[in-house]
Amino acid sequence: MQDDREIIAKVLQGNKEAYALIVNKYKGKITSILQKSLQHSHDVEDIVQEVFIKAYYSLPDYNPNHSFPAWLYRIAINRGIDEWRKRKRAPFVTEMDIELKDDGPAPEDAYLVKEQRNGLKRQMMVLDKEHRTILALHYLQQLSYREISNKLSLSVDTVRMRLSHARKKLREQLVKTEKKGGHPL
Repeated sequence: MQDDREIIAKVLQGNKEAYALIVNKYKGKITSILQKSLQHSHDVEDIVQEVFIKAYYSLPDYNPNHSFPAWLYRIAINRGIDEWRKRKRAPFVTEMDIELKDDGPAPEDAYLVKEQRNGLKRQMMVLDKEHRTILALHYLQQLSYREISNKLSLSVDTVRMRLSHARKKLREQLVKTEKKGGHPL
């Protein structure tokens, strides 16, 4: 089996498939850690997945001089603590307490929001790759300036400048589409 550092180097070079080796190697241990801290909760699998997603996006911050398993387990333990705190704050609700009242968005509203997102993605596709990438990292993947900076090997100021320029280009694209008589989104 390959060394963790070799696999991480491949992932950081763009080989996303190599990350599956990390997931397969550590999934059992991460699941075990979270099951113990969350008392065999039914949603442990979802939380395990969140841990691996967080670790994937945090790989550029990983220091190869330290133990990778310890770093990964720390992410899992912190996520378990966050979940435990969240549950502690949430009131316990039984099925008898739940009212048949739906405060969520109406199906039409959810559909409209989805259509707007799809329209925005279509408008982004018209932009050049640099603008599209930085917008997607910030708004779709919800990465911070620092995370984008690490991912693209740019300074935070450069990320801020490029994001501002990309927003301006997207606004111009939306206005251009609207002037042509089309719906911008």
